[in-house]
Amino acid sequence: MLTIGYIGNGKSTNRYHLPFVLQRDNIKVKTIYQRNPKHESWERIAGVNYTSDLDELLTDKDIQLIVVCTRHDSHYEYAKLVLEHNKHCLVEKPFMETSEQAKEIFAMAREKGLIVQAYQNRRFDSDFLTVQKVIEEGKLGDLLEIEMHYDYYRPEVPESVHSFDPASSFLYGHGTHTLDQVISLFGNPDHIHYDVRQLLGQGRMNDYFDLDLYYGTLKVSVKSSYFRLKERPSFVVYGKKGCFVKETKDRQEEHLKLFYMPYNKDFGIDTIQHYGVLTYIAEEGTIHEEKVKSVNGDYGRVYDDLYEAIINGKDKTITDEQILLQMEILETGVKNLK
Repeated sequence: MLTIGYIGNGKSTNRYHLPFVLQRDNIKVKTIYQRNPKHESWERIAGVNYTSDLDELLTDKDIQLIVVCTRHDSHYEYAKLVLEHNKHCLVEKPFMETSEQAKEIFAMAREKGLIVQAYQNRRFDSDFLTVQKVIEEGKLGDLLEIEMHYDYYRPEVPESVHSFDPASSFLYGHGTHTLDQVISLFGNPDHIHYDVRQLLGQGRMNDYFDLDLYYGTLKVSVKSSYFRLKERPSFVVYGKKGCFVKETKDRQEEHLKLFYMPYNKDFGIDTIQHYGVLTYIAEEGTIHEEKVKSVNGDYGRVYDDLYEAIINGKDKTITDEQILLQMEILETGVKNLK
């Protein structure tokens, strides 16, 4: 059994973590630390201890892993505290505000023989896992170009912000998802072209980004905007022999927002209208077009991997090197914004 606790009792903990953890028999949630008990808005979970005394969580000998689910500007301090109390640590994205903070935290964990990791749950998105499967099957031939889009039409978000904070930029908030997916597939790029903008002008939030990552002849484009009234396809993959288009995103977040939880058998699962379309030229020269059944996503697989690493000593799936590379890309992307 892996016994865990949480720092933070807001949307992150209750929407993106607990629904998956509570489905796992080998993980026990013992304690949740509430920073602002007067603002409690989520229903309490039976059998879980809620406290406003952080030391109660940090000094509990039963708890092996503490999950930091707070704003980005407190991740560094809380992660240090957790490691100082000899607990493993999982940190919500963005992992840290700077790569220097990330290096310090990883070094501290190594010195103590502990595991610290970023919560890169979108590595287990259905659309991304399906793209991986299509690439691995090889029908596309040599890869030439991949376009990844993460679009919204939420102008009220950037319009409500009147100062620029790098770590609360759109790139830090959402580029973390798509960049982690790229890095997990292809590693460190040969070079990157950055187009990171403040569409409302200087002194406003970063609300648009378009990064091109080059791997030899392959170009991977990661694009997002708050001003897309009609979303672009989630993934478009081009190879020498064909292409794959996945119009719709993973549905786990859609269902979580509706409080439709993972204990439902069809939670997050694509139906036929959500399937991507694979078009390719076969060896005999005929053109085939087919719908590809989506691979099921599961954010909880982050916890499965941590269980294996902490309890059984296996290597982490989401490595320190991958997270550091992502942090350096984020920093570089926003460094010229004001």
